[in-house]
Formats: sequence, structure tokens, C-alpha cells
Amino acid sequence: MEIRPVRTEADYNAAIAEIDRLWKAEPGTDDGDKLSILAILVEKYENERWPVDTSRLDPVDMLNYLVTDAGHTQAELAELLGSRSRASEVLSRKRALTVDMIHKISTAWKVPAELLIRPYRLKAA
Repeated sequence: MEIRPVRTEADYNAAIAEIDRLWKAEPGTDDGDKLSILAILVEKYENERWPVDTSRLDPVDMLNYLVTDAGHTQAELAELLGSRSRASEVLSRKRALTVDMIHKISTAWKVPAELLIRPYRLKAA
């Protein structure tokens, strides 16, 4: 596959297929470099085609987005927060995020902390 900008759905599908083929390529090799470049092009296309307006997401909405649409899992969140029940309580708005939780999520998932420190409502007990 020749590397070129991803402008159309067909370009996107071809790039995704090539990424799948190159997925286990070693970094620093020609295939590894090609994989890195294609990933950047696909990410740019996705961000332009399906933008996420983070200004409207509260921290729990952001976590739900990260778990359902951004490639993370609730099990990963549970590992970061210390338990499955704690992750479930946060996602169901029964427990507030702490500064330590926000720091762990921000660091591990490369999410700007300012997206996780906004005020939000918890469900009444």
C-alpha cells in the first residue's frame, strides 16, 4: 500500500486493513514505521470525521466514552482504581473520583486531568 492522506471512507478502510496486516511489525523497521504513520493518518481522519466535543462531557461521561469507544475496558479501569466495585461505583455515579484516581487515569490513559476534574453530580444514596 502506498501511504497517502486518508480523505475518504475507502482510504480509511484501506488504511485500517493495512494497519491490521502490519499490527505486529517491529518498531524501527520499514513495516513498523509504516504502521506508525498509518496510525497517525487514521487518528487524524477519525478526529475530523467523528469529533468528540469534550467540553460537554463530565468526568463520568468521559470515562464511559474511554471504556466504550476509545479502546479501554472497565477491567482496566478497575485495575487503575483498585477494584471492580470501585470502578463500577464511579461509572454509576455512586462514588466520586478522588485526586489519586484522576492522577492514575490521566497518567495511564494519557487523558488531560482537566477533563476529569470538572464538577459533576453523583446519584443520591
